[in-house]
Parts: sequence; C-alpha cells; structure tokens
Amino acid sequence: MSDTLLAILILGGVGLVFGVFIAIANKRLWVWEDPRIDIVAQMLPNANCGACGLPGCRAFAEQAVEGKVTPAQCTVSGEAAREQIASYLGVDAGEAVKNVARLLCAGDSDVAGYQAEYRGLPTCAAAAAVAGGGKGCAWGCLGLADCERVCDFDAIEMSETGLPVVDIEKCTACGDCVEACPKSLFELRPVNAGLLVQCRNLIGGDEALEQCKVACTACGKCVQDAVEGLISVASGVAVVNYDKIALAEPRAVERCPTGAIVWLSGAQFAPALAISGSDWQ
Repeated sequence: MSDTLLAILILGGVGLVFGVFIAIANKRLWVWEDPRIDIVAQMLPNANCGACGLPGCRAFAEQAVEGKVTPAQCTVSGEAAREQIASYLGVDAGEAVKNVARLLCAGDSDVAGYQAEYRGLPTCAAAAAVAGGGKGCAWGCLGLADCERVCDFDAIEMSETGLPVVDIEKCTACGDCVEACPKSLFELRPVNAGLLVQCRNLIGGDEALEQCKVACTACGKCVQDAVEGLISVASGVAVVNYDKIALAEPRAVERCPTGAIVWLSGAQFAPALAISGSDWQ
C-alpha cells in the first residue's frame, strides 16, 4: 500500500470518527427553541439599546415569548409594533412609561460664568480632568458634547449656548449619556415625571447665584409648596423624591426665584425664569 493511500485512509477514518461524535453530541445536546422568538425579534426595532433592562432585542423576544415581559415594556417600539407583537403572542400589550434622559443643569453660556479658559482636548472628560473644567460652577455642564457624540440614536444636540438638548422622541434611555458625562448630569426618568431640578450646585444661597443665575439657592420655597416629603433641600440643593412623583403638582415650581426647578410637560428646556445674555455680570 502506498504512503499516499495510507494517508487518505487515516484522514478518512479520523474524519469519520469525529463526524460520528459530532452527530451524537448534536443529538444529545440539542436544545429546543421556540420558533416564535425569531419572529418576535424581527418585530422589534433591533436597536439593542437596553432601555427595557435586557441585553438586546433578542433577549427581550425570549422573555416576551415566555410571558416574563409585556410588549409595552419595549418603549422604543411604536404602539403599532407593540400591538402587533401582542396580537401574535395572544397576550395583552400591557402598559409602560417611556424613560428618557434628563439633563440636571440649565447653566448655559448665557447665564453661567467661567473662571478660566480651557485649552486642550475638546471633550468634557478631558476638561473635567483639568481642575474640573473652566466653568465657575464646579457641578455645571462643560458643553463639550461628549454626550452628543456617544448617542447612537441622534437624540442629543448641542444648543447655540452650549447645553445638550435631548429629543425625547428619539431617546431610547440607553444610558450612554449617563455614563459619558463626567459631571453625572444625566439621569433616566419617566417621561411623565413632571418635576425636574436643573441644578446640582451644592453651595446654595447668593454664592451659587454668583456662579450661575439659574442655580438652586436652596431657599426652600418649593419644599413649602409641594406635598410633604416630595422635595428636600438638606443637601444644599432641591432634591425630588421620585417615589412620590405621582403626588407632584406644578405649583411646586411657581415660586422658584431662579427657575432651577421646572415642571415638564414633555421636552426640556424652558426654565421658568428667562435671563438674557446681557443680564450676566
């Protein structure tokens, strides 16, 4: 027998043995998967944004088929898509409130001062690493658009005065802007949560106003006008207890002297008190 023929027989035998093992393993280890998962996954937006709290649309499809989540919990899908999924699975679409990113700062260049001019890599992360950036308010937005760049859904656009503006229709609450902001100025909140404090300055009083004309002064008027326990100023800035947000009313913001706390009927921004750039000293 020639060496070539022997080599062919050996390789053929090895391939046959491995083929048998693979066939047996495939039969023994095979796991049945509900075919509806693929169909539901195709009905989802496939944004893989994580707004539902699951690692991607396929994971959501698996849980929806198992009945562990309702179609409405994919808040990125439109109403028609959620109803289509519910009809296909024979379940109720359910209800869920969409979360969106909210910016906790209204101190744009018209109202907030700077203590130094930052010259360096044009990112918020880099500026924050250099003595916190050049802004007078150590807690304020630096306006260098890290959040805008990291948003894969084009839901953030920088305003002419240097503040990021969130498009709540495009926002998927993926949380990328939350992670990207070195000042921790983004939070994910239900879109129907009316109260928002657009300030993180912990100084309070007139000293805060020296840095930003729309800063929270911790005057306590919002605490007095809101239901008990909804708002506190113990930390030096107004803080909303979102566990009681269902009790909130617009009157809680009516006496705010700076517009630091606002009542949102949808999109951010419009501070209650408008101050022109010429008013900044």
